[in-house]
Amino acid sequence: MAREEQVVDVEGKQVRVSNLSKVLWPEAGFTKGQMIDYYVRIAPMVLPHLRGRPLTLKRYPNGVAGMHFYEKNCPVHRPDWVNTAKVWSDGNERWMDYCLAQDLPTLVWAANLACIELHTSLSKSEEMMRPTYIVFDLDPGAPADIIQCCQVGIWVRDIFSKLGLESFAKTSGSKGLQIYVPLNTAVTYDETKPFAHELARILERSHSELVVSDMKKALRVGKILVDWSQNDNHKTTVCVYSLRAKAQPTVSTPVKWTEIETCLKKKDPKLLEFTSDQVLARVEKIGDLFEPLVSMKQKLPSIEKLKALDSAQDVGPAAKPKRAAPKERQQVARKPAAKRTRRKVS
Repeated sequence: MAREEQVVDVEGKQVRVSNLSKVLWPEAGFTKGQMIDYYVRIAPMVLPHLRGRPLTLKRYPNGVAGMHFYEKNCPVHRPDWVNTAKVWSDGNERWMDYCLAQDLPTLVWAANLACIELHTSLSKSEEMMRPTYIVFDLDPGAPADIIQCCQVGIWVRDIFSKLGLESFAKTSGSKGLQIYVPLNTAVTYDETKPFAHELARILERSHSELVVSDMKKALRVGKILVDWSQNDNHKTTVCVYSLRAKAQPTVSTPVKWTEIETCLKKKDPKLLEFTSDQVLARVEKIGDLFEPLVSMKQKLPSIEKLKALDSAQDVGPAAKPKRAAPKERQQVARKPAAKRTRRKVS
C-alpha cells in the first residue's frame, strides 16, 4: 500500500502528515485523519494543560489493536520548532529530552506519529519537584466499575471540602475516575505523596468493604484502588482531553460533580462514557471544566489536619457501604457534602 503524505500549514508551520485514511480504531472505523482533526478542534482546551509539562508519547503505529510503545525522549527527527525540556532520569541515570506540546503545530505533529494518548507530568519542566496539583486515580477491580468509583470520588471530594479545598473530576477515558486538587503553590512531592497516601489509607480504614490503598491486584477484587502513587515526579498521568486506545475513541473527560452523583444514583456507567464527538459537543456547550486547574491557588493542608479529620471520624458517611455482590456492588447514601469554599494563597 502506497504511503499517503502531504504537507499542511498549521499556524505558519509546515507539518508533514501521512496515511490519514488509515484506520486506528477498527471497531469504530475511526481513522488517523479523524484523530488529528479531533486534536485540532480540542486544541484550545487541551493546550493550556499541556504547556510546560514534559510529554510522554504513547504511540500506536498500527492502531489500538496493535503494538504500542512509550516514547519519553523526543524523536530526533522532530522539526526544529518543537520545543523540548531536559529532565534527569534516576532510572536511566541520564538526562532525558522530553517533548513540550506548546502549540497546535506540535500537537498535530505528535498526532501524526500515531501518538493516540498524551501522558504528562504533574509538574512543569522548570520546576520538576513542584507538582501543580495532587491527583487520585480511582481504579476499579471487577466486578466493581465506575459507579463505585463515583462513590469513592465523592468521599475524596468531601474530605477536601472539609479541609477548605476544591476538587475536580475527570473520567480516565477507560474504566476509572480521576480526582484532581489544584495547588499551584510552593509544594513538593515530598509533601503531596505522603498526604495522598494517608488519605487513601484513611478511606481504606473507613470504608474497607469498598476501598483499598495497596497496589496488589489480588486485593482489588470488587473494590476501588485509590492510587496515591501517581503523585511522584517519575510518574505521568493521562492528560485531560486525551484520546484513549480503547475499542471506541473515548476521551479522558472533565465531568461535573452533579454528573458523578447522577451516575451513582442511576447506576449507569454509560453516563460517564464520552467519545471524541461527544467531548467536542460538550466543550462547545460548557467550555473547559478543568480550566481552574491551570491557575487556581490552594494551599495543601498539613498531614496533621488530615489525620485530625480521621480522629474525629469526619471523613465520610457514618454508614459503610456493603460488600459488593458477585455481579453488582450495593450503593449507600452519601452524607451531604460540606459547603465548599475556594481559598487562594499567594
